[in-house]
Amino acid sequence: MKNNLLLGLAITTLLFNSCSTDDTAAINITDNSVTNNTTTNNGGGTGNTDEEIAISAAEYSSDLILEANRTYTISGPVIMTDGATLTINEGVIIKAVATGADVYIAISQGAKIIANGSATKPIVMTSGNANPAAGQWGGLILLGKAPINSVTGSATSTSEIGSLPYGGTDAADSSGVLRYVRVEYSGGAADGSSENNGFSFYGVGAGTTIEYIQAYEGADDGIEFFGGTAKVSYAVVINCQDDSIDWTEGFAGSITNAYVKHGADHDKGFECDGYNTDIGNLSNPKFWSKPTVTNATIVGLGASTGNEAIRLRAGTQGVFDNILIEGFEEGFDLDGDAGADSDNPTGTGVINGDLNITNVTFTDVTTKMKNDTGDTFTEADFITGDGNGTGTDYTTWGASWTVGN
Repeated sequence: MKNNLLLGLAITTLLFNSCSTDDTAAINITDNSVTNNTTTNNGGGTGNTDEEIAISAAEYSSDLILEANRTYTISGPVIMTDGATLTINEGVIIKAVATGADVYIAISQGAKIIANGSATKPIVMTSGNANPAAGQWGGLILLGKAPINSVTGSATSTSEIGSLPYGGTDAADSSGVLRYVRVEYSGGAADGSSENNGFSFYGVGAGTTIEYIQAYEGADDGIEFFGGTAKVSYAVVINCQDDSIDWTEGFAGSITNAYVKHGADHDKGFECDGYNTDIGNLSNPKFWSKPTVTNATIVGLGASTGNEAIRLRAGTQGVFDNILIEGFEEGFDLDGDAGADSDNPTGTGVINGDLNITNVTFTDVTTKMKNDTGDTFTEADFITGDGNGTGTDYTTWGASWTVGN
């Protein structure tokens, strides 16, 4: 016990000292005590891989390295600042103290995360509670310099949690790498309107590698995009209580191969906004969200549950191709105001060809399209290739590293 206590104090002292200086040397958080080195190394660590190593809540201006196959704990905000890199090697487990929204990991503008898991050794960020449940911690936040439409010109906005800046003019901005990363039991709420998600992408640019990610059992959205141009491949959201995938603020990236499965508590499969209605479309000239979604499977709890697979509103545009929707009362619900000059021209996007669905299959869906936009168009104007959608091959690419299937 004495050795472990001294070790914990040494690590804490090292971390706080590193955060209060401009030292750029990497901090390698490990456990090199003589006692723990006598334990078998299970896959690349330098000590007892069962030892839980504390990472202090702080703003880090130096690089931070988490060793493969180790377990780390966080008890507050861990914020990487401009110029610092958080490296997380494969098999790392990060356990968060279950106190809600005040515990999260944030990668600020100009900082990077290099999280390289693998299919056999994914990186897992989860609740440290013995009885984990949705909403017990904040989740993972990336903030980039790509365009958003909630500001004018090169101005930045601030994140709901942490009040960190995001947005800019660099569509190719890189926040690093996320590969085989799972976020569990997140979505802690700071107040009635500010809630964390599993993955929050604020103005994240197309230079960021994001592939093989899962949000599991979250209290809010699984994955949310606040503007930006991020390109995400192989995304899984299972049992999140609000929207599984959400975009707003002019998101113009892509989502390729997505699998969404609803649990008992849920809202939309996708909720898609052209801009943040709490702020307004302040870009000049105005632009709207217009991502591409390719190869997506959305599984609900049955048509009798009265839910929507995809809601399109606030002027969002988008191109959907090869979509499989199963078990919803409504497949696509479109909301907006009539006319291209309205504040919410969702229907205009359909009429102009900026919002359309190609190759989709509906199974156990009562209403394929509901038009509440005020504009007049037919289902055939919106959907082509009805019955041709196969969705994504989740059973192949999601094997071994995901949970809750």
